[in-house]
Amino acid sequence: MLRFQHIEYLWFLLVIPLMIVIYIVWLKQRQAKLLKIGDLQLVNELLPTYSQRRNTIKFTLLVLALFFGVISLANLQSGARSEKVSRKGIDVMIALDVSKSMLAKDVSPNRLEKSKQFILRLLEKLSNNRIGLIIFAGKAYTSVPLTVDISALKMNLSTANPDMVPTQGTVLGDAISMASESFNSKETKYKSIVLISDGEDHDETAIDQVKKAVDEGIMINTVGVGSPEGSPIWDAETGENKKDEKGNEILSKLNENELQIIAQNGQGIYKQLNNTESTVAAIVNQINAIEQKNFGDTLFVDYNSFFQYFLAITLLLIGVDFFIPSRKKILWV
Repeated sequence: MLRFQHIEYLWFLLVIPLMIVIYIVWLKQRQAKLLKIGDLQLVNELLPTYSQRRNTIKFTLLVLALFFGVISLANLQSGARSEKVSRKGIDVMIALDVSKSMLAKDVSPNRLEKSKQFILRLLEKLSNNRIGLIIFAGKAYTSVPLTVDISALKMNLSTANPDMVPTQGTVLGDAISMASESFNSKETKYKSIVLISDGEDHDETAIDQVKKAVDEGIMINTVGVGSPEGSPIWDAETGENKKDEKGNEILSKLNENELQIIAQNGQGIYKQLNNTESTVAAIVNQINAIEQKNFGDTLFVDYNSFFQYFLAITLLLIGVDFFIPSRKKILWV
C-alpha cells in the first residue's frame, strides 16, 4: 500500500503548470520581438551564442527537479509490516469559525491563522481519537467527517477561509447542531465538540443547541480567539480595514461571555487562545477526562519511506542543469 506522509505538500505541484505557461508565453513574446527586428533566421545568425534548445533543456530539468523535490517533501511511503492493535479514544468534532471577523489581527498573524495553528497542535495530542472538522460563518458545513485520517483533515484545514462560506455572520448554534449530528446518536458518551470562534454570535438558538447536545452525552469546550478590546477587520478585496456607512472602521471584539456560557452549559471549559501550548494542554486534559471507548482492533502499518530517492533525483537534476551552459561556445578559426 502506497501513501504520502505529508499530502499537503502536493499543493506545490500546482506551480509546475504555471511555470510552463509562463515559459511558453515568454518564448512567444521573444519570437515576436525578434520578428520585428527582421528575418528570424538572419537574426538568429546574428546571435550565434544563443541556444533555444539548451534553454529548453535547462527549463525541463528545472521543472523535473521541482516535481521530484515536492514528491520528496510529501514522502512517498509503502506499508512494510502490519499488525492488529487495540485502540481507545473518543469522537471529537472541531468547529472552526471562518467568518470575516476572524481576519482581524489582534492576534498574530490573524485570528483564523492562529486558530489553525491551535488545531494542528491539538491534532498531534489527540492522535488516538476520531476527529472531524466543521467550518462555519453564517452557515455551517462539514469539511471532514469523523476520521482517523489526520492528513486529509490537515489538508482541508489549510484551505479553510471566509470565501468557503458565502453567508456571513457567526451562527454558533448551527455549528453546534451540525457537530452533534456528526456523532453516533445511539451512544450517550465518548463525544466532544471543540468550538473555536471570536464569539460574535448572531444566533439566539446557541444555548438551546448546547442543552440538546449535552442531553446526547456531548461535552462542549470553547476557545476564544481575539481580544475583548477589539480590532479592525482586514478586507482583502479593498486592501484596507472594513468601514461602516459613515466611513468609520468596524471593530470586531472577542465575546468571551457568550463562549463562557456555552462551555458552562456544555459541561466543558472555556479558554482564550493567547498561548497555544497552554490552551491545547487545557483542552486535551478536559477531553481526556471523558470515558474512552474501544475502537476495536485497528490495523497498524509500519511504513518504509522513499523520500531519499526522490531527493537524490532532485539533486542530480539540479547538478546536471548547473553544468549545462545556456549559451553555445563559438570556435573562431
